[in-house]
Amino acid sequence: MSRLYPTVLLCAYGFFSNLRPLEPFLTAFLLGHDKNLTETEVVNEIYPIWTYSYLLLLFPVFLATDYLCYKPVLVLQATSLVVTYAMLWRAQGTLAMQFLEFFFGLATAADVAYYSYIYSVVEPAQYQRMTGFCRSATLFGSAAGCLTGQLLLSVAKAKLLHLVYVTLASAAVAFVAPWFLPGPKRSLFFHRSPGVAEDEQQGGGKPSLEKPEDVEVRAPLNAKTSAVSGPPEAGTQDVGLVRVLKILFEDFVQCYRCRPLLAWSLWWALATCGYFQIVNYAQPLWETVRPSQDYDIYNGYVETLSTLFGALAALLAGCLPTSWSLWGELLLCVLSLLMAVCVFVMDLLGNIWVCYASYVLFRTTYMLLITVATYQIAASLSMQRYALVFGVNTFVALLLQSLLTLVVVDSAGLGLNVFTQFLVYGVYFAVIAGIFLLAWAYKLASRRRSKQEVLMNGGTPPEAASPPAPASPPLLSI
Repeated sequence: MSRLYPTVLLCAYGFFSNLRPLEPFLTAFLLGHDKNLTETEVVNEIYPIWTYSYLLLLFPVFLATDYLCYKPVLVLQATSLVVTYAMLWRAQGTLAMQFLEFFFGLATAADVAYYSYIYSVVEPAQYQRMTGFCRSATLFGSAAGCLTGQLLLSVAKAKLLHLVYVTLASAAVAFVAPWFLPGPKRSLFFHRSPGVAEDEQQGGGKPSLEKPEDVEVRAPLNAKTSAVSGPPEAGTQDVGLVRVLKILFEDFVQCYRCRPLLAWSLWWALATCGYFQIVNYAQPLWETVRPSQDYDIYNGYVETLSTLFGALAALLAGCLPTSWSLWGELLLCVLSLLMAVCVFVMDLLGNIWVCYASYVLFRTTYMLLITVATYQIAASLSMQRYALVFGVNTFVALLLQSLLTLVVVDSAGLGLNVFTQFLVYGVYFAVIAGIFLLAWAYKLASRRRSKQEVLMNGGTPPEAASPPAPASPPLLSI
């Protein structure tokens, strides 16, 4: 029961906070008679604010989440969502919509509190299951919201403004849940379990790494570093900001010395940057190809299908019998190239149904690869370093996205139209594919050179000396 109560509340919060029927039709709403904004104002002046806000708020919110022990930041996130949709209902003008995007950026940055709260109230053995519950709640909420919005438009013949009402009501329901969550007494960094502090004093806080320069060795980055080990009711030791920053820097150096982790993190950051751009600006592209003022649109069905197919792809990733240590870079290359093709098809063919199908395939491919990348990174990390590495990867992705937005989208930069933007994004994913093709070729050359050196020295090749690798453990839901 001690686990059931916060889990149910958190999942309910995740479901209703992501139940947003308006989201697939946001661009159509802003361009319609309710807001009467132009495409240039929406694409080049309003939407970029979310990217910049998310980037600027991510690290401060991460530290505040840990220092305040999660619950206050969850309340702040819920409040930000209510403010966002209340402004969408009542506010008018470009400046008001830019403030709206800032509040939504704050709510997005606060997702770290949602996904890390559960780790402070359950045992480490329950992390995987509870993470799966929380992630599933958000996915089902998102899919249900998209489907609800489409059915209200297509079947009930509702207006777009009515979708704002439903979305705001859902945010108001979600606002209630965080207030009743139990307040944790410990956290990853500022309020730590006593056993962790003792381990750091005895071991210097620097767990050893076995040959981090060896591309085939996975560093034991999870040795005695979990800041959340021990029962929830155990005492805590407060840590100052300077000490926390020092711990973060030391862990950062240790983690990214591991070359396999660095490779997966590089793909994570590069692909997530491009993925955010495609998802953020797909609606303006669809609106240009098939204006909602003149035709029926089916964005809700498309978002629902892409979310559900993405969830199925995430499940499929756990069943793939692939040797990721050998073929990972090549598969990242091939599937990144497939994503590039999807973007080019969306941009060049100018057919709404082809756009929809390419978008679904693009999101499904990304969900498959990001799940594999998540597992490959998380399998060798403690929960403390798990939060750090994924936070750093997300920050780098947002930094790249902000630069891309500033140059390509923002009216202060080139301010390109949406078709030219997608041409740039297609080239971007093609470059990612090229990077990992070179990485795979380099890995093969390094393997061949190492094998030749071993044979010349009269030794046994690593493949013959080592027993077969065990099957991959089950996928970590995230």
